[in-house]
Amino acid sequence: MLSRPKQLVSFALSTLLLLVCAGTAGAKEAESSRPEGWSLLNMPEGVTSVSRGSYEIHMIVFWVCVAIGIVVFGIMFYSMFAHRKSTGRQPDTFHESTKVELAWTIVPTIILIALAAPATTYLIDQYDTDDADLDIKITGYQWKWQYEYLGEDVQYMSELATTEPAIYGRESKTEYYLSEVNEPLVIPVGKKVRFLLTAKDVIHSWWVPDLGVKKDAIPGFVNETWARVDEPGVYRGFCAELCGKGHAFMPVVVNAVSEAEYDTWLAEKKVAVAAERELAKKTFTLDELMAKGEEAYNRSCAACHMANGEGIPGAFPGLKGSAIALGPVDKHLESVVNGVPGTAMQAFGGQLSEVDLAAIITYERNAWGNDVGDLVQPVDVLKFKQGQ
Repeated sequence: MLSRPKQLVSFALSTLLLLVCAGTAGAKEAESSRPEGWSLLNMPEGVTSVSRGSYEIHMIVFWVCVAIGIVVFGIMFYSMFAHRKSTGRQPDTFHESTKVELAWTIVPTIILIALAAPATTYLIDQYDTDDADLDIKITGYQWKWQYEYLGEDVQYMSELATTEPAIYGRESKTEYYLSEVNEPLVIPVGKKVRFLLTAKDVIHSWWVPDLGVKKDAIPGFVNETWARVDEPGVYRGFCAELCGKGHAFMPVVVNAVSEAEYDTWLAEKKVAVAAERELAKKTFTLDELMAKGEEAYNRSCAACHMANGEGIPGAFPGLKGSAIALGPVDKHLESVVNGVPGTAMQAFGGQLSEVDLAAIITYERNAWGNDVGDLVQPVDVLKFKQGQ
């Protein structure tokens, strides 16, 4: 007959093996019967095969850990209660057991191997970016995302749409406060979309929990990941890498639509791109440039230079009464189009259209009392770029 310690160990190992074998089934049962609000305490299941795979392996490991905890603490509490000194128990005198030591080495190894099999399968699937139906290049900037549909001649910036007054409490907050953008990423459902991620300034991280995608965007490198969304909808995420002052204002919004809707959107986007290029040939009045410039400035520049043009002392210079805004136009164009090396001033030449660039520079030179009186046309920006 086995001694009491060996009986306990035998019972614990048999119970643990039963629970591990039932881990997958238990995870699925828990998923189907979880109470409302459980998602607030757990990771999201998501809408892609990658996100669901991550969720399933997470739940399997979770329930295995629960089983191990129940067995270990159950034996511990039972031993403390049943063999407490107050009942007159005397400690047994026994030494090492080769069988027990082999058991608590072999069983954990079996558990790890059993968990490694599905985890490896999901990991291989997660890194398989081959045979994509659509390639999208994602470039991180401080603090916005640029989306380029490779082979489609469509490229645009996606920026925070929450207004500055709402951020600073001067207006009421919307339902999607700090998680709304002016231009979401649009993808078709049922198609494998490959994302190619990089950055222009510092390290960012493109993270959409419902898609099971979180990938770093690193200057000078291109990382790959993918997603195939099964359900139409709007899925939100954020930059998940601390990237500077505006890190909290860099949301991600993905709009997954039917293939027909996507084709319609893409066709309309191509028309809009062509119209923007034609617009760059137009000669604008000062009033038109000021109106468009204020909107573009508040969207792309106010985060650093502030809406009143006074900047943030010690961090970002003001433009009100500055040498740049009041000085030669060419130097102003140089700083906005190519950025200022060694400073936080980005190169906006590849981010904004010639119309937006011309409007912003004109606005900066004539707003907040600067009143230089001159104006920059889109064709001036285009000539400046071509002359470089």
